[in-house]
Amino acid sequence: MTSKPNAIGRPSRDRQANQNQQENQQKEEPAVAAPVWSVDPRTGKQYEQVAEEAGPAEVDRAVRAAHAARTALADRTARAALLRAAAGLLDEAGERLVAAADAETALGAARLTGELARTTYQFLAFADTVDEGAFLDVIVDHADPSAKPVPRPDLRRYKVPLGVVAVYAASNFPLAFSVPGGDTASALAAGCPVVVKAHPDHPATSELCGSLLRRAAAEAGLPEDVVTVVHGFDAGLELVRHPLVAAAGFTGSVRGGRALFDAAAARPHPIPFHGELGSLNPVVVTRAAAEERGEQIGTGLAGAMTMGVGQFCTKPGLVLAPAGEGGDRLLKSLADTVGGTGAGVLLDARMRDAFAAGVRERAELPGVQAPVVPGAAGEHTVSAGFLAVPADLLASGDPYGLLLEECFGPVTVVARYADEAEIGAVLGRLSGNLTATVHLGADEADGKAGQGAELLAALVPLAGRVLVDGWPTGVSVTEAQHHGGPYPATTSTSTSVGATAVERWLRPVVYQSAPAALLPPELRDDNPLGLPRRVDGRPER
Repeated sequence: MTSKPNAIGRPSRDRQANQNQQENQQKEEPAVAAPVWSVDPRTGKQYEQVAEEAGPAEVDRAVRAAHAARTALADRTARAALLRAAAGLLDEAGERLVAAADAETALGAARLTGELARTTYQFLAFADTVDEGAFLDVIVDHADPSAKPVPRPDLRRYKVPLGVVAVYAASNFPLAFSVPGGDTASALAAGCPVVVKAHPDHPATSELCGSLLRRAAAEAGLPEDVVTVVHGFDAGLELVRHPLVAAAGFTGSVRGGRALFDAAAARPHPIPFHGELGSLNPVVVTRAAAEERGEQIGTGLAGAMTMGVGQFCTKPGLVLAPAGEGGDRLLKSLADTVGGTGAGVLLDARMRDAFAAGVRERAELPGVQAPVVPGAAGEHTVSAGFLAVPADLLASGDPYGLLLEECFGPVTVVARYADEAEIGAVLGRLSGNLTATVHLGADEADGKAGQGAELLAALVPLAGRVLVDGWPTGVSVTEAQHHGGPYPATTSTSTSVGATAVERWLRPVVYQSAPAALLPPELRDDNPLGLPRRVDGRPER
């Protein structure tokens, strides 16, 4: 039996009472947590529930537990032990990790085995960084009453950890940029506990990695809560807004990263947000380079743009190649190689649909050709390809600005320039990138001819890493590495790869005229920890 509206069109009193009762019950009853499923991207089938999405209460517990564990991480010896234990446990579980990651990402055992090696190397490298201690940047300036222009007090400076770090895992690197990735390893090295928001594309891998890191913490004598994994979109927002979270690291899309970046800035107390969002990674091929080795460049480009089914953040997405015979040979080599590349599986169905729609929209622009047509292939796969367009169209503005935006997947845009002025016109329309590359002729590389130096100078404002005669895919984990760039490549000037990535999670503190008995060991005159430092303007070890 249904209630009828009363005379003025409102629900009857009985029905209103029932609605109020239902609303009160909904307020009193806890919401049912949504399940987190592991999905096979090769078939689109769910095959395992591995967790539940974290609600506000679960996120709060994780952050507070991490915050309570931060004092234990102050011990640098224990931190280094944690990092080395993590590397060892990840290696021991290598077969299980690779199998789990491949089942959820379809990236293949060979690629994932290499990624695992990089992941464990990162932990070992940061352990060495912790042992050395130079990242603390210790500087001691003793008091000098005769200093000019004014007397100088005793000043002692070093860096301290920020606190709990929120890490947002990447989709395309289920190991090296996810739960056990560089953000986590560098934050732990800095002395910051971590709460990782797992990526929905590989939840089972994330849970396995999280359990190994927590076990490593226990083996190092530290609380397991120095690393915690949570799941769910809403959990990610709760995390960046939590008052005890002191910083965040993100690798993902421009849209998702910008939303979190804005949330971090909108807090009552804003926090640093180190986000890697998107990158086109432009490549310039000079006329001399195309004439000398056009076929070789075309083959190399094909390998770089299709590596990992085009799902590397450093994939070359725009190539400026000359019109004429050298450029023609480059395009033929590119077409032959890409045309022989088999169909591949993207990380999830959403990315596959976005890739197909993105290349279709770009290919429909007037003047754009598709020598090898990219797009959907079969029910769950995509085919690689590339688009070709005159460079003067790219420089003309809308609607061709779409071709200057990243399209995630195995596609690149080749813009043919008639003269060098068109190179500058196109580069002038680009935003920030992780990388920028130039291929030079032999005389240009030797500085004997061409505009090699000028081109390098033009690329430096566009990217954090500038390459000559190479391809940007593959990022070496070294002290000199910089993996970042002007916005939207990243939201800060810091790197997420290499030893200096630890600097993101530290802040400097100066002790002025503090009594010797109250100084931390790092700042004492006798240097009991044996740290590298600068004393009164001179390096000291």
